[in-house]
Amino acid sequence: MSSISYLVPRLIRHFLPESVVRFLLLHGWIIRPGMETSNPSGAVERYQQVLREHGIELSGKRILVLGYGGRFEIGCALISAGASHVILCEYKVKPDHTFNRTLLEKYSDSLKLIDNRVEVNPEKLTLVEGDIRQVAIEHVLQPVNIVLSNSVFEHLVDVPGITRALAALSTEDAACLHFIDLRDHFFKYPFEMLRFSSRKWYGWLNPTSHHNRLRIWDYRAAFVPVYNEVDIKVLGTDIPAFQKIAAHIQPEFKQGSLEENAVTHISVFARDLKQG
Repeated sequence: MSSISYLVPRLIRHFLPESVVRFLLLHGWIIRPGMETSNPSGAVERYQQVLREHGIELSGKRILVLGYGGRFEIGCALISAGASHVILCEYKVKPDHTFNRTLLEKYSDSLKLIDNRVEVNPEKLTLVEGDIRQVAIEHVLQPVNIVLSNSVFEHLVDVPGITRALAALSTEDAACLHFIDLRDHFFKYPFEMLRFSSRKWYGWLNPTSHHNRLRIWDYRAAFVPVYNEVDIKVLGTDIPAFQKIAAHIQPEFKQGSLEENAVTHISVFARDLKQG
């Protein structure tokens, strides 16, 4: 039986209006923002480090960022790092014009103020709002060379479908790099969400940001059919925390070895699209 200290906040988070969630997220209160929002320069450095390990530079590349959080700084930072063009994608989140206004002086080549709103320079940045699967179908974007995301894939409803859509928006030799946090985002209890049946989780406890609870083998199954080269690295595990509640975890979340079951963070690098 989960503790009240877990269930009560989870129930509140499930029914909390999205406008309130967004306010808390942007202010860093209670809900932690992603790295693209809290430390965009650090996010770019991490992307560069891993891509360079695979012989890839950002310079001259068209890049798509999935889930930029409404703040343009990650796109501007990628342009400053040498990218030729950056596409910033969000499903529902609107641009944070209050924060983006603070970027105008530093990134004057990429941003401009029009009618008291911060707009992007279309020669450098493109904003896309909506379902990326529909964007791929519409063929409105030029293909990209690199797709990036941080702590986004664990919130997706259709990981295989979105993986294929991102591939469809890419050149044949394109690469992607995704950092994925497999923990329960009530971080004090990293595996607590795995106790619950789908009915209970999605009916009562799943946050409005959606947490799909996928494990490392699920991501392997999503990327391997799409790319010829897939490198999934384990960045973190917490075996003691997993063992502590292992007897209560649903069977579908215990399919691998103990080491795989207890994975908390992964990176997924993939490139070289499969044909057909």
